[in-house]
Amino acid sequence: MFGSPTNPVNAYKTVGIETAVQGASPHQLIILLFEGAKQATILAQAHLQKGEVGEKGLAISKAIDIILNGLRVSLNTDEGGELAQNLYALYDYMGRRLLHANLHNDAAALDEVLGLLSEIQGAWIAIGDEVEAKGTTSGAAA
Repeated sequence: MFGSPTNPVNAYKTVGIETAVQGASPHQLIILLFEGAKQATILAQAHLQKGEVGEKGLAISKAIDIILNGLRVSLNTDEGGELAQNLYALYDYMGRRLLHANLHNDAAALDEVLGLLSEIQGAWIAIGDEVEAKGTTSGAAA
């Protein structure tokens, strides 16, 4: 009579994510993409351990989508030079490792991708902190 039942926790998470995205700077959006890819990879690890093949595949597909159609597509390889080209290749590699993990139930490949995502996200966060600090310092001087 009132439509399909929904999970209030999922609804709350969705609203929280939408709010974070709407108020995010481009730098923060990239951090959110890293977080989403990491969460999907962690979820894939859990499904792999439980033998939940379909759910594992969906989680890996989500991680691949975020990496290739979010992180990789956001790169400007013309202006970003060698760094952007290297990241492009690394994102492509992560996508292939995730596909391998899905096809071969390879937990080590999931661990590898999760480690790479965490390392790059950490560097991205540090860059943002540095830019913010410089902006605050120069803003205070002006």
